[in-house]
Amino acid sequence: MPTSVKEMMAAANAAIPKISPDQAQKLMREKNALVVDVRDPAEVEASGKVKGAINIPRGMLEFRADDETQYFDKSFSKDRPVIVYCASGGRSALSGKTLKDMGYTEVHNLGGFKDWAESGGDVEK
Repeated sequence: MPTSVKEMMAAANAAIPKISPDQAQKLMREKNALVVDVRDPAEVEASGKVKGAINIPRGMLEFRADDETQYFDKSFSKDRPVIVYCASGGRSALSGKTLKDMGYTEVHNLGGFKDWAESGGDVEK
């Protein structure tokens, strides 16, 4: 059944809760949440990333998050909270839904990197 980007975004936003930078910091501090930047490397190089985040471009996420692939990143664990973000929140919403579909139990969308940086969140270059 065909679907549109608009429908995909609506489903992703309904499935993955959006959280504030303060909520993200609390999850990072109290639950050792994994923070994943799904932007392209050039975007990360230009602006930096959330301190402690790992950069996995949107197109590689499934491969890095699946422990049955040769590309698996051992930072991932299905019972560890995951926080995803991108430039404005669209790619992170889709990424979050993908992780949920893959069996990750606690996934959150931080939205856009700019919101994090403007809130005073720690950034590393």
